[in-house]
Amino acid sequence: MPAHSSRSPARTRTTAAALPDRERVGARLRTIRQQHGLTLKALSTRSGVALSTLSKIELGQISVSYEKFAAVARALDVDIAALFDPVAGATPSAGHRPVAVRSTLAAAPRYDAENYDYRLLATEFPAKRMTPMHGIIVARQLAQFPDYIRHPGQEFVMVLSGRVRIHFETGEAIELARWESAYFDSGVGHVYLSTSKADAQLVVVMTDR
Repeated sequence: MPAHSSRSPARTRTTAAALPDRERVGARLRTIRQQHGLTLKALSTRSGVALSTLSKIELGQISVSYEKFAAVARALDVDIAALFDPVAGATPSAGHRPVAVRSTLAAAPRYDAENYDYRLLATEFPAKRMTPMHGIIVARQLAQFPDYIRHPGQEFVMVLSGRVRIHFETGEAIELARWESAYFDSGVGHVYLSTSKADAQLVVVMTDR
């Protein structure tokens, strides 16, 4: 298991900008939880995410991994994008279900976590079966992660710029350069690391089964 370590200089560079996003996401989570009539304790029991962690998320005090957001979204039976965007997952008006939605990075809801910076894409499409995201990989060492990331489903990734190494808890690893891609079982513990001078950018598409 990778051991936790202090933040790198690159992470410090983005942390201040992330605070308003953490507060916004925390407020969204609180609103959705209350709409479902759940206490923090009840949501913790359903999701498996520690009560103290949920409390800190709602207060905008910490950033957490996709793994925890996915667990919370499953417990609340909502699209994970709903935690980032108030219009995500909205029920379309009768006869107005969109055939397609358009996304731009500039308008995409963002969330900067400890080791990855996320931009949620296609959040307005109702009842999505996939979660597409743009990611910036800040992490450079396994020691920056307290554990491998695991969540139900499958994952597709294509590198847009830089280079990425994906480490798996099995001891395997795969190297990806620009325009190379990989597809894997998200239930197998994994982490992404940038191996290029600049933070790698990629597009990731995840399913929950």
